[in-house]
Amino acid sequence: MTTMTLAHLNDTSEDVTQRPPLVLGDNDFASITEKVCSAVEMTRTPKIWWVLFGISSSVMTMLLALIGYLFYTGVGVWGVNNPVGWGFAIVNFVFWVGIGHAGTLISAILYLFRQKWRTGINRFAEAMTIFAVICALVFPGIHVGRVWMVWFLFPIPDQQLWMWPNFRSPLLWDVFAVGTYFTVSLLFWYMGLLPDIATLRDRAKTKLRETVYGVFALGWRSSNRHWSRYERAYLILAALATPLVLSVHSVVSFDFAVSQLPGWHTTIFPPYFVAGAIFSGFAMVVFLAAIARKIYGLQEIITLRHLENMNKIILATGSMVGYAYGMEFFIAWYGGNPYESFAFASRAFGPYWWAYWIMVSCNVICPQLYWFKKIRTSVPAMMVIAFFVNVGMWFERFVITVTSLSADFLPSSWDMYWPTWVDVCTLIGSFGLFFTLFLLFIRWLPMVAMAEVKSIMPQAHAHGHSTGSAAGMAPSKPKIAEVVG
Repeated sequence: MTTMTLAHLNDTSEDVTQRPPLVLGDNDFASITEKVCSAVEMTRTPKIWWVLFGISSSVMTMLLALIGYLFYTGVGVWGVNNPVGWGFAIVNFVFWVGIGHAGTLISAILYLFRQKWRTGINRFAEAMTIFAVICALVFPGIHVGRVWMVWFLFPIPDQQLWMWPNFRSPLLWDVFAVGTYFTVSLLFWYMGLLPDIATLRDRAKTKLRETVYGVFALGWRSSNRHWSRYERAYLILAALATPLVLSVHSVVSFDFAVSQLPGWHTTIFPPYFVAGAIFSGFAMVVFLAAIARKIYGLQEIITLRHLENMNKIILATGSMVGYAYGMEFFIAWYGGNPYESFAFASRAFGPYWWAYWIMVSCNVICPQLYWFKKIRTSVPAMMVIAFFVNVGMWFERFVITVTSLSADFLPSSWDMYWPTWVDVCTLIGSFGLFFTLFLLFIRWLPMVAMAEVKSIMPQAHAHGHSTGSAAGMAPSKPKIAEVVG
């Protein structure tokens, strides 16, 4: 019995030593700080950054101009009609809310489960969440038609009951759900930034940078008391953010699921939307991480192991989404509702068949390539797949929104929806807003959480040594205060 136990322990130890390390190279605490801070402290911004920023800011300016044109002219510049009253605005809103889910999942849920591989990617995943929700919040404000009544969306105290004519509307639920999600995610992101902002403050070589970073560091001095309260607050915010991952996109799915329209009135929407949101969000994180690590030379901190783990999650959630697609057809047939059966048959074989099969190809077929390790660990391949996943997830929202509205109960009222140039350019402009905010973030703030990366290095452990780094063995549960403080 003892011999078998020792042999089992030896086998387990051998498996652990074969796991890829989370931090590559001969790095110590000082080199991690230098690599991350150098991207912020460089005196000359890379030319590639200026090129990308010029393109994204120009596209964002187009978005602002189109919003002004919309306000001046009216929603008639869009392709919406009767019966398709929901067009690109709602599609884009649901798409951007979904993109923001990966950051909170990586930061909150993986933190609570003590998954150490999150440390290299959580910072810009959290930032991506903030910027995606900002892009999403643009569309509820501009699609209401009567823009001067947009203040109806906000919980302004009033003695009259007509403030919210229909409080049971799921569109109003979105205001509370997405607003809460944005607030908690912003606090969670900013709380994690405090130690690293203080590092930039202490390394600042100009009075202006020292003052600006000093204000946002909130007096952080890296004392044991600061670290103790920081870890407690970070844990509380992680616990608050975790249920939001499930609740926010469930509430967004209620925009459709609580209606009586065939193709929308289905109970599978909440888990289906959550899985799809995580699916598209992780694809966006992989796409951005692959580019950022190459431009700023962070391959030793954001390693292939990080990217491979995210690709595995994309594979799992993509399979869930594919299962949901199949279940929709099964339930429509099993329920015996002719209107429901017609709605799903029309999606696959009706006038919008091209959008449906783009959705299936990108969301179901493409991720299955991740079963092969060679593709799962190939940066060019994962960037292409991540791009197609986000294309497919946008088409998923388009298919859900448009196909059910264009062919409802009364055939005499059916009509096709075709987007106008304003619809298409507004969608493109939202990407300009997103990438402009993201580029400003990686230029002026550390894109990697230095304190958390240091906490998983072998040097953070009391008995850590150089061989631990080669083996990829991190300490069991290090205290960040012991690493930095």
